[in-house]
Amino acid sequence: MAIANNITKTNTNIELSIQISLSGLSFSILNRDSNTIVVFKGYNFEKKLNPIEVLDQLKQLFARETVLQGHFGNIIIIYDNDLSTLVPNSLFNESHLADYLKFNSKILKSDFIAYDTIKENNSVNVYVPYININNYIYDKFGAFTFKHVSTILIESILQTEKESNTTNMYVNVGDNHFEIIVVNKSNLQLYNRFSYRTKEDFIYYILFTAEQLNLDPDSLNLVLIGAITKDNNLYNIAYKYIRNITFGTRKETYKYLGNPPSNYSNFTLLNSF
Repeated sequence: MAIANNITKTNTNIELSIQISLSGLSFSILNRDSNTIVVFKGYNFEKKLNPIEVLDQLKQLFARETVLQGHFGNIIIIYDNDLSTLVPNSLFNESHLADYLKFNSKILKSDFIAYDTIKENNSVNVYVPYININNYIYDKFGAFTFKHVSTILIESILQTEKESNTTNMYVNVGDNHFEIIVVNKSNLQLYNRFSYRTKEDFIYYILFTAEQLNLDPDSLNLVLIGAITKDNNLYNIAYKYIRNITFGTRKETYKYLGNPPSNYSNFTLLNSF
């Protein structure tokens, strides 16, 4: 977890979480006193933007949404991008952050690199946050916390699977990408992120991952979370090849003001508090 100083806001009972990707923004506000999610909204962009354009969209969001114009006791920024990699604690050296990323991510010399510690897995998640957005949030609110989306995803799933004696494949579905997390007897076996355009892309990467890990689709336990429903084309093609499909559940105790989302959607944003 990356933390900017200590937070000294007056409304310490109100917390804000914002998930930021190049394809959209979503945010949620939690009232700790009543344990209630009082606001939950998401916006998709018409096309994939760059970090400068995303910052413009974020500024417009703060100008448009009056609920974002107050003070918050805690602010969490979640970066949802493919610029991350996991490193075992035993191999981690803070002086070599760029070296870890350059093998599987396209990074620039000017990129700011951060890392989160994942205690559940004795690993470190090295990633690139958008420094222009960090600077904007700091100038606007002062201190805040930021994490990579995969940190929250892996932590949440490993906590759920803590006592498991089976092998489960989790698929967290986004609008144009998804993550696969395979947990074998409560231990993380694989994490990867894939882009997709069609349902055929979607099932190909799932079946390919299963094949690489010697997991039989006939007995594989596939757990779906994120932006997917039973009447979705992605679900239908997955069920064509994999019979043991369930929907995951967020481990939360929050109440919701208004209609709550399904208990497996918006998995990272609502698990970030």
